[in-house]
Amino acid sequence: MDNINELIKNNKLNLSTLVVFTRAEHKIHKIEYKTIKKNGLTGAQFGVLEALYTKGDLKICEIIEKILTTSGNMTVVIKNLEKDGLVKKYSDPQDKRSTIISLTDKGKDIISNILPEHIINISKIFDILTDEEKLTLKKILKKFKEI
Repeated sequence: MDNINELIKNNKLNLSTLVVFTRAEHKIHKIEYKTIKKNGLTGAQFGVLEALYTKGDLKICEIIEKILTTSGNMTVVIKNLEKDGLVKKYSDPQDKRSTIISLTDKGKDIISNILPEHIINISKIFDILTDEEKLTLKKILKKFKEI
């Protein structure tokens, strides 16, 4: 028990930094997802539609690389989007084993309607910071890629 208390005491700043970071992340996501949820999508569904809208047709592995979610449920996410008529699949002409995902007209309409409000929402979240603070925060957070 003494060892644990000593460990906590010696790492108090690290532990409290993690708590502050996690609370900020949760708060940001809660506000960010308002526009997504309001439009009946999950974060992963929105990510797929946004990636396809901005990058064009993509293979599933490329979608996973582009969006900010885990790959564990990507097949289900895409299946649900397909069922809702928002995306369609077709065989890759270069590699028949691969499937390419494409937005339907309905999918394009939905994402193009959501994106402006979503971008404004993101801007409001980060308006709390100056441009200099945003650049500093980005620089600091990029350091975590190295661990």
